[in-house]
Amino acid sequence: MGRLDGKVAIVTGAASGMGLATVKQFVAEGARVVLGDVQGEGARIARELGDAARFVLTDVSREADVEALVAYSVQEFGQLDCIFNNAGFGGVAGEMVDLDFGDAYRRTIDVLFTGVAAGTKHAARVMKGRGGSIINTASVAGLRGGYGPHVYSAMKAAVLSLSRTAALELGTHGIRVNAICPGFIATAIFAGARNWSYETRQRFIGELEKFPATATPIRRAGLGADIAAMATYLASDESTFVTGQQFVVDGGLMAGNPPDPTRPSGIQELADRIESGPL
Repeated sequence: MGRLDGKVAIVTGAASGMGLATVKQFVAEGARVVLGDVQGEGARIARELGDAARFVLTDVSREADVEALVAYSVQEFGQLDCIFNNAGFGGVAGEMVDLDFGDAYRRTIDVLFTGVAAGTKHAARVMKGRGGSIINTASVAGLRGGYGPHVYSAMKAAVLSLSRTAALELGTHGIRVNAICPGFIATAIFAGARNWSYETRQRFIGELEKFPATATPIRRAGLGADIAAMATYLASDESTFVTGQQFVVDGGLMAGNPPDPTRPSGIQELADRIESGPL
C-alpha cells in the first residue's frame, strides 16, 4: 500500500530538481502523475516512469497552458486530487535602483506568482465537491530579506499570502492549501541565468548536492527528496486537517543568524567550472 494509492496529481516544474524528485516519490507512493514543464525532457521522464505518468508541455506564465494541464489530467485519469505548483526560476535580478520593469520583470511575476494563482484557480474548480490538496512552492526568501533577488523574494511572499487566503476560502469545499518554503536546496536556480543544456543543469545539481552547507545547522545541501517528502505528506490523507500553513524545509537556516545569509560561498565558482567542462 502506497500513501498516495488511487490519487492523481499534477506537478509543475517537473523535469528537474524538486519537481522531478516529487514526481518520482508520488509515483513510488502509488499516484498517477501529470508532469508539466517547459523543458521537453519531461516527455522522456514520463515514458521512463511508465503508465503512471504523463507529460504536458506547460508554460505556467500562460493561464491557458495551466488550464489545459488541469483539463488534460482530468480527461486522462478521471480526477485530480493534488496539484504541486512548483515551477519557478530566479527571474530578474540586480540592485533596486537598476530594476528594469520590462519583459523580464513581467515574466518573473507571471512564472512565480501568476502561475501559482492559475494552478490554484483551475485545480480548485475541479476539486470542488471532491476535495484535494493544493501545494505551492514558496521560499525562505519570502520570509526574510537577503535570500533572493527583490522581485523573486516579493513573489514568494505573495505565494505565502495567497496560500493562506485561498485556504480560508476553499476549506469549506474540503480543499486544503499549503506552502513549502525551501532553503538551500540543490537545484539549478543557484547557477543563475546561464544558457545550459538539460544535461549540464543536471550535472550541476549533482555536484551541488555534495556542496558543504556551512550556513545551516544540518551541514549538507538540501535535496529534492527533502522537498518531495514534505509534498508527499501534504498530498496524502495524513494531512487532511492541515491547511493555510507554511512548512519551512531548510536544514535550520531560519533558526538563527547564519554567517552568510545569501548563499554558501563558492557556488558561482562551481557553476563556472561546470560551464568550462568536465570536473
